[in-house]
Amino acid sequence: MISNLLRNLPPITLNLLIINILVYVGVFLFPQFYDMLSLHYVESELFSPHQFITHMFMHSNAGPMHIFFNMFALVMFGSAVEKLIGAKKFLILYFVSGIGAMLLQLVSYWYQLSDIPPDVLEFINTKGVETILEGKNYADPILGGYNAAMNGGMVGASGAIMGVLVAFGYYNPNTELMLIFLPVPIKAKYFIPILIVLEMSLGVANFEWDNFAHWAHIGGALTGLLIVLLWKKDRNSFY
Repeated sequence: MISNLLRNLPPITLNLLIINILVYVGVFLFPQFYDMLSLHYVESELFSPHQFITHMFMHSNAGPMHIFFNMFALVMFGSAVEKLIGAKKFLILYFVSGIGAMLLQLVSYWYQLSDIPPDVLEFINTKGVETILEGKNYADPILGGYNAAMNGGMVGASGAIMGVLVAFGYYNPNTELMLIFLPVPIKAKYFIPILIVLEMSLGVANFEWDNFAHWAHIGGALTGLLIVLLWKKDRNSFY
């Protein structure tokens, strides 16, 4: 069954799936590469330019559910979008959405850190990195939030996949989708705006227990929407 599924996947979706799984297994076996490949704030000592790309293929080392849901969405929606728009456009949609997601998330970190007291910033720059590398963070919610924004790693394909999901909804607005926790069919043209509003609400709330990069999800969704709108306006764009 799995072999038949893989055989029917279009090439870009299949290769993205394979790369994500291989990177997940590789980092699971060699966890010392986790902080090297995940994306850090540009002023962090842990930041390197290659992280702009590598973080898109990284997933949380806390468990397999992060990569499972991302790859499930990639297979379900990515394969449909790639078959519709072609491999070249799909590859552009995926990576540009991922970059848009990254940029908005970095802007949210900048905003969070813009009013940080100088003595706290110095403390984080000297001691916070060591704490993150030990796989820990400060219990104090304010200090821990600052340290997570400065030195914590951003990982995942969620931003890129949000762009793909928006493209799927744009091209298939009346397709009915079902949520695991809400087994009621909802048309894509309603489901996706609701999802974006929910992400925005959680991003603004910034709950202490919530470590999801909601602004990255929003950035990916908005970038994906912008791309398909530009393609509609000019069929020769993004080639």
